[in-house]
Amino acid sequence: MKKYVKLLRMEQWVKNLFVFVPLFFSGNITNVDLLTKSIVAFVIFSLTASVVYILNDYNDIEADRKHPEKRRRPLASGAISKRQAVAILIVLLVINSIAVFLAQIYFHQNLWKFAVIIGFYFVMNLAYTFRLKHVAIVDISIIAVGFVLRVLSGGYITGIKTSQWAILLTFVLALVLAIGKRRGELINAQVSGKTRRALDGYNVQFADITLSISVTLAIVCYLMFTLSPEVQMRFHERVFYTVIFVVFAFLRYLQQTLVYNRTESPTKIVYRDRYIQVTLVLWVAAFLIQIYFKK
Repeated sequence: MKKYVKLLRMEQWVKNLFVFVPLFFSGNITNVDLLTKSIVAFVIFSLTASVVYILNDYNDIEADRKHPEKRRRPLASGAISKRQAVAILIVLLVINSIAVFLAQIYFHQNLWKFAVIIGFYFVMNLAYTFRLKHVAIVDISIIAVGFVLRVLSGGYITGIKTSQWAILLTFVLALVLAIGKRRGELINAQVSGKTRRALDGYNVQFADITLSISVTLAIVCYLMFTLSPEVQMRFHERVFYTVIFVVFAFLRYLQQTLVYNRTESPTKIVYRDRYIQVTLVLWVAAFLIQIYFKK
């Protein structure tokens, strides 16, 4: 089963936890009905993302075979045939369509906005896979928009309104991760050769400057989010102090990127870096205290 797990890139599903953002920040994480809806959104978004990953690997087989790490992917290595990949892709699309239909019946709710978000994410990533990932700046912007769509999908399925600051923060945070990944690819390209045409529109200096700007914007957005009257009233004015964890996490990410050159795959940082893991746990704990033990 390991090759199928790799084909679906299930380790990348951690990105889809962003669908829980509206539920978490609304203080309704203990609401079973809303939590169930968010879990359903997570599963549907994850399966959609896996379809996109399969399409991307199918389209990039030859290029992946020349990459030092990507050549180990199931399609590039030959562990899974093209025919098997197409069959799995079709099955996932069918399952997803049925899941959206059944969710609408089970929750007695019109989920057309949620369905539109899922459809738009899929179409956008089709364009990304076959063309736009080769266009510098547009490629990282699409990645960032994908994270915003995750947050919006969680809001639409639960009926929770998402803060404008939260949306902007999500977009900028995703930009930070995308730029860090491109920078890592640039560093690797100096040794093994460029692996994607979009890298022609980047260099390390540009990536460093853009990364610094994006990190600054992300911190400012989070700061403004915690200081907004809505958030101060919903939680407590002490929520401002969670900025400390955010700043530390970004500094650690910059260290990994600029000093150690270890950020070609941002997801690996979440799984491997103990500093960021501890910081995330402390940040979540601090927010939970602000939300559920406000008094």
